[in-house]
Amino acid sequence: MTDDRNTGQDEFSLIARYFAPLSQSFAGAMSLKDDAAFIAPEPGKVLVVTTDAIVSGVHFLPDTPADLVARKLVRVNLSDLSAKGAKPFAVLLNAVFPPSIDEAWVEAFSSGLKRDFDEFGLSLIGGDTVSTPGPLCLALTALGWAGIGLTPYRSVAKPGDDIWVSGTIGDGGAGLLAAQGKIVSDVLKDRYQLPQPRVELGQAIAGLVNAAMDVSDGLIQDLGHICKASGLAAELTMETIPLSLAFRQTGLSVIDAASMGDDYELLFTASPEQADALLEQSLRCGVDIARIGRMIEGQGVRCRDAQGNDVTPRRKGWNHFIKEGGA
Repeated sequence: MTDDRNTGQDEFSLIARYFAPLSQSFAGAMSLKDDAAFIAPEPGKVLVVTTDAIVSGVHFLPDTPADLVARKLVRVNLSDLSAKGAKPFAVLLNAVFPPSIDEAWVEAFSSGLKRDFDEFGLSLIGGDTVSTPGPLCLALTALGWAGIGLTPYRSVAKPGDDIWVSGTIGDGGAGLLAAQGKIVSDVLKDRYQLPQPRVELGQAIAGLVNAAMDVSDGLIQDLGHICKASGLAAELTMETIPLSLAFRQTGLSVIDAASMGDDYELLFTASPEQADALLEQSLRCGVDIARIGRMIEGQGVRCRDAQGNDVTPRRKGWNHFIKEGGA
């Protein structure tokens, strides 16, 4: 039950006013008046399900506007679906509100949800709303349809595969520094607060790639997950990692970029024979991709500079259970 001292409404009134309208396009949501939603399977499709939580002070600054918090919550989940070549259609929301959250915040939050639901074709089909004495915590479960046999896993990279990444790397991590006032860049701050899930690109390349995931905790660390799952090693050529002009202007290094989180770009491996087809889909979707390395026999990720020297950093990315600064 939400704290009606702040919102002026109980849990059910909040749901009816701000969240139930987001369910109307999906009949199986039952207008959020039931304990469950009902989803009819689509022939020839597999249901892909993912969930991510964001916490105030960890994934976003406490003073971040409520609509941007909502949109980041949506987008970090859609990024996971994108890496599996899935077309998103519905989400479930678990909102854990502290006493500081008032009705104006909830209204702005629901407006942010609506904006991204309209952009990405989503419906809210369920969830829960509760109170907490702790920090604001929001969790979304996102659902999407993907073609059977077209869903790339982390575990099927092959020796000799090219390693690719979409967009630019390091903007999210540098954007956190901008949001904290440690550097000045509205462009990077926007990249941190409002990531761009590669929904169309993920679906376009699903049948061309072997392994795939999104970059959320740092390029090197996330590539290490593909290596471990596939029983292989990876060699990264650092000068080929794409960096934005805004990132280059910060003075941070490519090593910094590759070990920062919050990029939400697609990281994938594919046979060299698929390079032309991948670039064609990249052009069609309007999202740049860059070939940054290759999969090899062995273990772990090896970072090489232009002269072939090993420049693999000790810190490879974000880890929630190793104490370091968050948002």
